[in-house]
Amino acid sequence: MPKNEFYSYLEFEKRFSPHTIISYKTDIEQFHAYLEKEFELTDLTTAKHQFIRTWIVSLMNASLSAKSVNRKISSLRSFYKFLKRQGLIGETPMTKITPPKQSKRLPVFVEKANMDELLDKGDFGEGYKASRDRLIIEILYSLGIRLSELINIKESDINFYNNTIKVLGKRNKERIIPFTQELGESIKRFQEIKSELGFSKDYLLHTEKNKKLYEKLVYRVVNYYISTVSTLTKKSPHVLRHTFATHMLNNGADLNSIKELLGHANLSATEVYTHNTFDKLKSIYKQAHPRA
Repeated sequence: MPKNEFYSYLEFEKRFSPHTIISYKTDIEQFHAYLEKEFELTDLTTAKHQFIRTWIVSLMNASLSAKSVNRKISSLRSFYKFLKRQGLIGETPMTKITPPKQSKRLPVFVEKANMDELLDKGDFGEGYKASRDRLIIEILYSLGIRLSELINIKESDINFYNNTIKVLGKRNKERIIPFTQELGESIKRFQEIKSELGFSKDYLLHTEKNKKLYEKLVYRVVNYYISTVSTLTKKSPHVLRHTFATHMLNNGADLNSIKELLGHANLSATEVYTHNTFDKLKSIYKQAHPRA
């Protein structure tokens, strides 16, 4: 059967993970079941684009999100492209299928007053762990870097003469990010504590056992400390990246500069932060304008 040939292709030629293959299989089997029920059609190679459109409409009517529907469309697109390459169909019915638009989710961020409270009055405790945890929060918020970029900062990446840090981003792209005098002082104090404990000087941040930092630990640290000042449901390191970008934009930074600091490949990825800023402007307008 064409379906089984396609699943084998995904497994042995594309080398997709079992989880990914199950997703493809679920989507295609659901579509096949729909064709049999609604059109008494058992041969997938004869499906017309009209049948696919009615399936998409039925999914949307069942309150499936645009993101989930688009994933199913992507599965069918790959399947029919495979059938065409195998010579089992002449033209793929997917050429006339337009995926539904996905609404952009606005980035979640911590309010400035909450970040000020955390960094100015937050109780991080004493000792190496406390100093490291505070520095994790400071770096993520001050630089807007990704979690992977944070745990891979080497001491040699820090330039105190220029107050810059070199980070390795996606697709192994390096970028240089400036940091404040305040963050520089925090890093120096932390390095002194590391030196007193005899910790290695390869990576900047380590576990209490002098091992390289790992993602779950950073997640726990960020989740805990954001919880002390905010009621946000999501409290991940990426939220601090969103917070950095939103606060920069609210304080007059231009989009292109924020794009470079974040390491985005294109401006469209950065523009999502303008929605948060615009919402804030609307709120200020309503409060301040006498006729609002």
